[in-house]
Amino acid sequence: MRQNTMHPIPKNEFTDVKRIYAIVSGKGGVGKSLVTSLLAVALRREGFEVGILDADITGPSIPKMFGVSGAKIESDSKALYPVRTHNDIRIMSMNLLLNKEDAPVIWRGPLIAKTIEQFWTEVGWGVLDYLFIDMPPGTGDVALTVFQSLPIDGIIIVTSPQDLVSLIVKKAYNMAKQMDIPIIGIVENMSYAICPHCGKEFDIFGKSKLESVAEQLGLRILGRIPIDPELTKLCDEGEIEKARNLYLDSCIEVLKKEIAEE
Repeated sequence: MRQNTMHPIPKNEFTDVKRIYAIVSGKGGVGKSLVTSLLAVALRREGFEVGILDADITGPSIPKMFGVSGAKIESDSKALYPVRTHNDIRIMSMNLLLNKEDAPVIWRGPLIAKTIEQFWTEVGWGVLDYLFIDMPPGTGDVALTVFQSLPIDGIIIVTSPQDLVSLIVKKAYNMAKQMDIPIIGIVENMSYAICPHCGKEFDIFGKSKLESVAEQLGLRILGRIPIDPELTKLCDEGEIEKARNLYLDSCIEVLKKEIAEE
């Protein structure tokens, strides 16, 4: 884990994590939770111990995607313990602490930020190779708290092909630079669609600007995820772990290389 940050980072005596990555974007609705889930599923299939900290307190979707919405968090006098999915991915999310899945969390920023910090300091994650943080959208005080309170090894920026991509990516890029956190690279979601009849790819949102933005900022392109009806169906049914095509081979290789170099 990264230690040379600008702020003292709370320790967790119940956790031993090798690498922590935050999945971020400058806006909502671009697919951070999908990218987080696909990375976790892919690395777990290769035998790594993986966890997901769902930091999107007011709009969590990770439990539903993994089919654990009805599960309850266990605890003892020492710590809370994450729920485990069918394939043993460990998950901590606000939705797992609510009596009703659709109950709103109407909290101000400082309380949300404190809760996310507690998801790190008071949860017994155990021994993990990777912990992925599914970040809330934007670059506000919650993101600031996460970057200051957790030993983040790097961020992965998620974007989409729309015209605002340059501005959105730059917001996340600039925040990471200001916080002195390494940027692993960028993933484009909803990058293209595939005709079910002829297999041809077409740009449903227009030509992607990913290459020009990545070149301008000096970022690695880690993958492109198409609009895939099968993925959408699996997410809705809580069976994302059954996904056949995870689309993020390049990103996975980068993350495996980083952990191998420790």
